[in-house]
Amino acid sequence: MATVYSPPRIPVLNSLSSLSSSSSSSRSSFCLFASTTRVKMANQASPNPAPELPPLPENRIVLGCGAAVVDILAAVAAYPKPDDKIRSTSLKIQGGGNTGNALTCAARLGLNARVISKVADDAQGRGILEELEADGVDTSFLVVSKEGNSPFTYIIVDNQMKTRTCIHTPGFPPMVPDDLSKSSLSSAVDGATLVYFDVRLHETALVVAQEAYRRNVPILIDAERKREGLDDLLNFAHYVVCSAKFPQASQQIEWTEAPSVPSALVSMLLRLPNIKFVIVTLGEDGCVMLQRSVAEGDQSEEISVDGLLETLKQSKDTDTTIPTCISSGVTKLRANGTGTVSGRLFIGTAEKIPPSELVDTTGAGDAFIGAVLYALCARMSPEKMLPFAAQVAAASCRALGARTGLPYRTDPRLAPFF
Repeated sequence: MATVYSPPRIPVLNSLSSLSSSSSSSRSSFCLFASTTRVKMANQASPNPAPELPPLPENRIVLGCGAAVVDILAAVAAYPKPDDKIRSTSLKIQGGGNTGNALTCAARLGLNARVISKVADDAQGRGILEELEADGVDTSFLVVSKEGNSPFTYIIVDNQMKTRTCIHTPGFPPMVPDDLSKSSLSSAVDGATLVYFDVRLHETALVVAQEAYRRNVPILIDAERKREGLDDLLNFAHYVVCSAKFPQASQQIEWTEAPSVPSALVSMLLRLPNIKFVIVTLGEDGCVMLQRSVAEGDQSEEISVDGLLETLKQSKDTDTTIPTCISSGVTKLRANGTGTVSGRLFIGTAEKIPPSELVDTTGAGDAFIGAVLYALCARMSPEKMLPFAAQVAAASCRALGARTGLPYRTDPRLAPFF
């Protein structure tokens, strides 16, 4: 029989409805655990006090190396056709970039974030610094070039299709390892609990990764897609978060030689022995995570990882609108033609955002990673981490731009997930 796991009830401004649990038959001998937390939007008129937040993680310094840019966002009623002239329905200029967004998210959740990146001494560069600093991100290790231009991205947000198109202009001159002195590198890594890379600035990132690895500081890689330097960085990774475009998308098949997402995850764990878990984010379809088991002498039944994923999907509660997590027990997972790894497979569902509330998905993946950084520092279990990260990402989709909707630690929508 399947076992359903539910986290403890937490009153949130009288907003939490009852938790439900159910059990169903399993198609094999492993246990399933479904984390289900149901949340209603907080009522401002409620007389109940806000719940007490858990203490901040004791070790909460995170270092990020990668892109910090300016985003110029234009929302349009529908994406233009060639030679069209259209008007925007709204316009916003704000900080962006994978690393800048993820660290902003982490800082709002309560972590002490540091950034390694490069901008120019222009209006855009000054704006990037000021916005990061306003959110509590330490910019002491951000290099400012006296000449050149800061990086920026034009983003067209299609209100009709709920998509966004990014047109990026890199900064100049690009960052190189010599931009970061040995003393700055040492200070940046000092005391860090985690180091995060978005695989931009790959030459500098590799130097930072080598230093972090030498000091046994865990490393998280954002494998959004195949980039120059990604393979080298993955060799140092302990945690990997991928987009749906990597590692299983057709143009990346050569990397994993896998025909499906779960098979690709098995391939990654076999190819990269330092990795503890890998997550593939799937947008509105949630995410899939494979966690390596370190148990010796695993005598569990060998099972197809693709078949296991389908079994887990059957346990999803399709009526639930808030993020949940379903997991297998530890078992030997087989990917045909690839090999076998011992571990646990997880499905994380996404919040079902009403169409009227879905504004912009720009930076949703960065928000997810920022929340994962927090969850790792807080030593959350995967059953808590995946719904928490999905809830943070969903909040970011309710406003224009990657940072406008990023929640703060005190946001009542997050309370049940801490």
